[in-house]
Amino acid sequence: MTEKPTESDHFKGWLWKWTNYIKGYQRRWFVLSNGLLSYYRSQAEMAHTCRGTINLAGSFIVTEDSHNFMISNGGAQTFHLKASSEVERQRWITALELAKVKATRLAESDDSSDEDSLVIVENPGPSDSLLQSEMEKNDLRITLRSLVGKLDDLETCNDLISKHGGALQRALSDLESVENNLISQNDSTTLSSRVKTVNERATLFRITSTAMINACSDFLQLAQTQGKRWHKSIVHEREQRLRLEETVETLAKQHNTLERALHAGTGPPRPDPGSNDKDNKSKQSDETASDDEDEFVDASDKGFTTEFVKEHRKTPSTASTSSIEQNGSSIVPVAADEQDKIPGTNVEVRVRRKRINDKPNYSVNLWSIMKNCIGKDLSKIPMPINFNEPLSMLQRLGEDLEYSNILDRAEKCSTSQEQMAHVVAFSVSMYSTTLYRTGKPFNPLLGETYELDRRDDLGFRVICEQVSHHPPAAAMHVDSVNKSKNSGWSYWEEITLVSKFRGKYLNVTPTGVVHLKFHKSGNYYTWRKVTTTVHNIIVGKLWVDQSGDAEVVNHTTGDRCKHKYFPYSYFSRETPRKVSGVVVDSKGLAHYVVSGTWDAQMDCAKIVTVNNANKSKPLYKTLPSKKLWQTHPLPVGAEKMYFFTDLAVTLNEQEPDIAPTDSRLRPDQRTMEEGNWDLANDLKQRLEDAQRGRRRRREAETAAKKAMGQEVEPYKPVWFEPKKCPYTGEITHVFKNTYWDKKEAKDWSACPTIFELPQNDSDEHSETGNNTP
Repeated sequence: MTEKPTESDHFKGWLWKWTNYIKGYQRRWFVLSNGLLSYYRSQAEMAHTCRGTINLAGSFIVTEDSHNFMISNGGAQTFHLKASSEVERQRWITALELAKVKATRLAESDDSSDEDSLVIVENPGPSDSLLQSEMEKNDLRITLRSLVGKLDDLETCNDLISKHGGALQRALSDLESVENNLISQNDSTTLSSRVKTVNERATLFRITSTAMINACSDFLQLAQTQGKRWHKSIVHEREQRLRLEETVETLAKQHNTLERALHAGTGPPRPDPGSNDKDNKSKQSDETASDDEDEFVDASDKGFTTEFVKEHRKTPSTASTSSIEQNGSSIVPVAADEQDKIPGTNVEVRVRRKRINDKPNYSVNLWSIMKNCIGKDLSKIPMPINFNEPLSMLQRLGEDLEYSNILDRAEKCSTSQEQMAHVVAFSVSMYSTTLYRTGKPFNPLLGETYELDRRDDLGFRVICEQVSHHPPAAAMHVDSVNKSKNSGWSYWEEITLVSKFRGKYLNVTPTGVVHLKFHKSGNYYTWRKVTTTVHNIIVGKLWVDQSGDAEVVNHTTGDRCKHKYFPYSYFSRETPRKVSGVVVDSKGLAHYVVSGTWDAQMDCAKIVTVNNANKSKPLYKTLPSKKLWQTHPLPVGAEKMYFFTDLAVTLNEQEPDIAPTDSRLRPDQRTMEEGNWDLANDLKQRLEDAQRGRRRRREAETAAKKAMGQEVEPYKPVWFEPKKCPYTGEITHVFKNTYWDKKEAKDWSACPTIFELPQNDSDEHSETGNNTP
């Protein structure tokens, strides 16, 4: 049996092949594809063993009798084949002839293209690229004209074959009528045999013409639907290639300049005449620090910005930097007319700020910084604040609670499976702020803290602390406003980020477990975060993607939801940034389908029936879906404010009575927000030098104690302590529940001094009017 071909040169089926005089003809499975005829002992062998192949280009096909035919390439390869019937043989002959013609034309076109390329190489010159571009355009025009002409020819042939086939059928009908007349005269023996022969030949002609008609139709349809797409793709790829060549050439020139300067021993190339001495010293200090790979500086969170401009332009800060007072910040209390109290509580309602200073434009030589970072952990690579946004890693953790109202709704769900769907939507919503946020946050200093008390409007309060230096790790604890009423929820996590720069993209993989507990039901959830990837680090526009498999587990009921973050691919048919999963109970019974995108919304649909015919991918019949979460629109002018959301704009807002280790008091971060990036870079370096000094002192004290045989205690965070999770078995830092009591008592005696800056001999800050310690 021969299968119906999907294209004009694709054909497969059983034939008998001559092997030798002992075995004679043996039944084999033949496959015709792309001008090649291959055979196998069975269809199963197609996956691993091919018994022989002959190229139809340049070969000849000979019909021996009604069933037998031969194919030979003129050399050692010759196939003697036999079909089960004359009709079957003619089908194969037709398919082989069509495939042979196409293979021959393809080979000739390849030869001609090789000759053209040789002509271009033989005549190099200054205008070689322009000449080649013009020749490519001419070739494209000629090819398109040839395709149009061939399409017209095929349409004409199609009409002629259809018309001739109809005429042949009518002639046969007339012949049959003549035969009937002769039969009545009892003289039909000779004529009947002739009519039978004519009918057989007509059948063969009809098969041949039908095959050609199908081939013509397929070619017409393919050419018409793909022609325009191919043309657009070729033009697009050519433009992309030209842009890439220009970018690579620019990067190569920059790299060349740096290499020459290095070998000449003159240091970095001279700055532009328009830049002042202070700019030059700041840049030199950053480049000098880049050689110290063992020192700890900022770890990457969710990527970093590589925006840069060709000209050095600086926007003056609209906020005066003279406002930096003790601890590097000034406290602005809330005015009496800007606050109120929630009825029945002592929680004040504040009017939050709506925007921050616009991001200034600063130039940065990207390649000089990133070329030494490939394959390394970015927590050990010093980076200027040009790659940052004016928020710390601790504040970015607090930003994960932007859609905490999902958890408030989840608490009121009637079933644990429905609650699970809400928890999954909440875990996905954490990534919605990363779509345009390519700037990396400041990595906190050891002992740095951050509090976020939003009980007045969002219904929760957060405390974070940097609990480890190497590797950099942060702990966070969140309580909803109604926790004291034996309801509400608590959320905590310890996150360590592992970041690797791979040349074209940056991978940021969080390690650690997220914990969530609903106090009324006792449901205890855990999950892990997926990998964040920042693409086009060197060339092109930055874009962020999330990918990987995640699983949320309810340890109280045994419910689970395995869901997948689909990586974006140009060739994929999946919705960009898609997330989907299924909520199942402890017995494996599916209850809900959750689906959506991590940048826009998540929906859930209750499952009614399950079709397990395909166990690896069962089919679910569901009720209409309902929306669990949808993103808030960005504020007006967000592109000038690092693409901050309304919540992110308020995260670094001044607060009274906070701990002296709070991220809001970090001077380099505050100065960057105010727009003075040169001073912020200098302050950042001095803060990091001070941290290195504290680390060296701790190491020296530890070594001295060990030498004296004394017990050495590891560093202990102030507000968190390590404990073993009863469900996951992992050691994680959990909240001691002492911070808010100390805040009320204004007792910060346990806080270390981390924002005190060492004096800089080359300090020229007096010129800017700053009183920075």
